Amino acid sequence: MNEPPIRPFDVRLVPAAFAGWTATIIGIAFGSSTVALLAAAWALGVIVFFGRRAKFGSWRLGLMAMAVIGCSYSGTTAVNTWQFETSPVTAAAVDRGWVSAEVVVSEDPRRVRFTGPETVSLRAELTRIDLGGVQHTLGGRVKILAPADGWDHLVPGQRIVLRGRLSPPDRADLTLAFVRVEGPPLLENRPGPIGRAAANVRSALAAAATDALPPDQAALLPGLVVGDVSGLPEDVETDFRAAGLAHLTAVSGANFAIILGAILLVARAIGVGPYWVLVVCAMVLVAFVVVARPSPSVLRAAVMGGVGLLALVTGRRKQAVPALCAAVLGLLAWWPELAVDFGFALSVSATAGLVVLSPVWVDWLRKHGWGRAPAEIVAVAAAAHAVTAPIVAAMAGTFSVVGVVANILVAPVVAPITVVGAIAAVIAPWAGGVASLVLKLSSAPLWWLIAVARRSAAVPGAGIETPSGIAGALIVWVVTLMCIVVLRSRTLRRVLGAGAAVVVLAWFGFAILR
Repeated sequence: MNEPPIRPFDVRLVPAAFAGWTATIIGIAFGSSTVALLAAAWALGVIVFFGRRAKFGSWRLGLMAMAVIGCSYSGTTAVNTWQFETSPVTAAAVDRGWVSAEVVVSEDPRRVRFTGPETVSLRAELTRIDLGGVQHTLGGRVKILAPADGWDHLVPGQRIVLRGRLSPPDRADLTLAFVRVEGPPLLENRPGPIGRAAANVRSALAAAATDALPPDQAALLPGLVVGDVSGLPEDVETDFRAAGLAHLTAVSGANFAIILGAILLVARAIGVGPYWVLVVCAMVLVAFVVVARPSPSVLRAAVMGGVGLLALVTGRRKQAVPALCAAVLGLLAWWPELAVDFGFALSVSATAGLVVLSPVWVDWLRKHGWGRAPAEIVAVAAAAHAVTAPIVAAMAGTFSVVGVVANILVAPVVAPITVVGAIAAVIAPWAGGVASLVLKLSSAPLWWLIAVARRSAAVPGAGIETPSGIAGALIVWVVTLMCIVVLRSRTLRRVLGAGAAVVVLAWFGFAILR
């Protein structure tokens, strides 16, 4: 009797995660009525699957989960979007009325780069708003555009009172309105002790970096370690975007995976038991989230980093995919607006590439004579680029030709910079001089990182313009798939390998002669 084939991954929860994510997107994009009809359709599916569950074999649990999750998330999204559509703030935004409001800051102010007075944007949660002289106590998210002077020092968790003019949001993501403010907050409370401690760590790290490193490196390091890009020069940011390295300047799952991975290595080296390793990792994870700000994007990165690290440490590929699906469903249940957030899509796809594609590609490269270290570097960079390139095209209308090469070249220095920066962040609030000495260890890696970004961005044709939206994503996805298929041919691999060698040599020649 033949044994059934062993699946390398347990993908039975993937349809359920897809159903929940799709239902949330449909509700946000098309409104409560549409997603309510979808909820009814999924409810009918639950009845059908339950009545005929014996006919679906081993997939019956996965199909039932898909129908139940699809129905649940469709119904929840219908309620959320109905509350959004009927909010008095939504109607007032269409009329562009002036309001006074009390809000709680939910993210750090970000500088908006355009001509005119220096401006910042930040998201906040409403607690109370005055519309036409009528006080409303309600929740909901707003985005604030305000002068940098008086607003750039705010931290998440602060409660402020403002007066500004409403306008409709620029995209559908459950944001009730834009609030354009012309002056400082009318009233603000002091940050709480946790907020003050986090701000102290961030400012101390930035000060230590300024003392120890050249200006461009000092501005980049806080972004690589804790996501603080407030001082990042515009030319450096542009180079990183063109080189396909922009993901390094935001808190991502990689930050958490690197730091927790370093703790695991040290713990194993000194013989710490698994229970205490788990406790220490949990404490460090919470501390890092606090310092990097507990915004949805940071918490999302923490979850994705934990999933990726779990897959790498345990080596259990079958459990990695269900863990990723469960993380997606949990995050969408808590923050449904993540469903239409490009950062969330990038995190999920990058984590999927890490736990699904890269191990397969590592094995394939090792079978063809590669060593473990170079195989892992190339496979991780190529897998991450392959799965995220379509999303980047949809988001920005561009495809980085040099992205894979640039990510491979900087891969060896990202972990050392992150670990050194994290150690310095712990020391800086109490011993700034010692932290500055520690940060000098990151100078050479930071120089290499900036040099690769600058040279990559300067290569002619480094970025190819594509249509934005679904069309751009489909084009890049098809091209990427064709490249993967082509690489399965030995002859074509040799031709492409020779071509890649020529490109790399030309890149180095261009960098030297420039």
